[in-house]
Amino acid sequence: MQLTAGEESLAISANQLAELLGISKRHLWSLNAQGKLPRPVRLGRAVRWPLGEIREWIASGAPDRDVWEQERTC
Repeated sequence: MQLTAGEESLAISANQLAELLGISKRHLWSLNAQGKLPRPVRLGRAVRWPLGEIREWIASGAPDRDVWEQERTC
């Protein structure tokens, strides 16, 4: 993920998330279709993942989407 020092995106693209997780973009979309990633946000035609949520999700052990959403509502 190419960001300059002191700069951070609020939301990241599929390419950036795949790079962050160390997986291919194809694998990322497969995981998303299986409900293994947090739900992405649509901004017009763009699909993005909130970076803060991704960090929290990883810190909590990267649970499946349904478990993650249930944990966040409690």
